[in-house]
Amino acid sequence: CSASANKPVLTLFTKKPCPLCDEAKEVLEPYKGRFILQEVDITLPENSAWYDKYRYDIPVFHLNGKFLMKHHVDIQKFEDKLTKLELKND
Repeated sequence: CSASANKPVLTLFTKKPCPLCDEAKEVLEPYKGRFILQEVDITLPENSAWYDKYRYDIPVFHLNGKFLMKHHVDIQKFEDKLTKLELKND
């Protein structure tokens, strides 16, 4: 089954520690079967461009490479975008 190949990728821009990021991941927990979570630690040297862009805004989420939301999870927006992507992939 190649279903996972079609799952949208949710990228979380984060750093350690990040209580808001942990909170956001908890909110997304019920949806975790519907997307692939990719975490990007903005404090790593190779991610310095993201650090410059997002250091005051984490958590920041991109869905399939496009900016989605920051600071907290907007569950309605997330669900709408996720459903649209799922429908497109079917």
